[in-house]
Amino acid sequence: MAASLLKDPYIFDFLTIEEPFHERELETELIRHVEKFLLELGSGFAFVGRQYHLDVGEQDYYIDLLFYHLKLRCFVVIDLKRSPFKPEYAGKLSFYCSVVDDYLRHEQDQKTIGLILCQNKNKIMAEYALSGIKTPLGVSDYTLTKALPQELKSSLPSIEEIEKALGTEDE
Repeated sequence: MAASLLKDPYIFDFLTIEEPFHERELETELIRHVEKFLLELGSGFAFVGRQYHLDVGEQDYYIDLLFYHLKLRCFVVIDLKRSPFKPEYAGKLSFYCSVVDDYLRHEQDQKTIGLILCQNKNKIMAEYALSGIKTPLGVSDYTLTKALPQELKSSLPSIEEIEKALGTEDE
């Protein structure tokens, strides 16, 4: 069920951030464009919070993005990573999902689903990292569109050509 909910890759071409960037910048931009982000995630997602605070064992933890899926009746924890996937990310996300299940989940809710969104995933490494974990977790790539695809560049007018057509050239 969790696998049918998650996509791979996610396309964040509505973001305008450029390399290099920090995970917090990615998170801020996704929230700034929350409607487009929700559309990219798919139907049924409701936004709960960003940097969602959890107090566990007298320590503070913060979930990057927390959603609730209306059809599946479960929380969805998203951990954003700017770097390629690392096996230790799975343990951290499993921890977050367990805490959400204990602190937020209602009796009628399903188990929390976790999603690691990283710039680059090694499918084999991700499969090994997730194989022993009972929490429903997924790892997906995301991509940012930095510029127009090469095949479109030649078919679009240049800035100078647009200015000339509009009569707004520097005089």
